[in-house]
Amino acid sequence: MLARIRVLIARKFRLDCSSAAVWRLLRRHRWSWQSPARRALERDEQTVGLWKKGVWPQAE
Repeated sequence: MLARIRVLIARKFRLDCSSAAVWRLLRRHRWSWQSPARRALERDEQTVGLWKKGVWPQAE
């Protein structure tokens, strides 16, 4: 995950930083990579299933 954020920072800001620097930046802003405790109430499982079958294989 840190590597993906590092690439995003490099592309967006043209700034190369280490994974440790990315981790410190996330911690400074009190961000974490924890997943939510529950799914959103607005989530439409049928639409998500269609997306997984149609779009996701093409994205991989």
